[in-house]
Amino acid sequence: MTDEEDRPMNQMTMRPRAAFSTEDFSLIRTAVLHYLKEVQDKPESVKYAALYHRLGRIEG
Repeated sequence: MTDEEDRPMNQMTMRPRAAFSTEDFSLIRTAVLHYLKEVQDKPESVKYAALYHRLGRIEG
């Protein structure tokens, strides 16, 4: 018997829930923007700028 056969039917049909809501992305994006201003003269600012823009695309 496989693990899947041992699970109740409702667990097999449940879809995974999203970890973040749309509102969460907006909050995270605001926090990244704040931090981006703190590190603007450092090399890692490029990575934070890219993250900021990717989060903007997710918010849509």
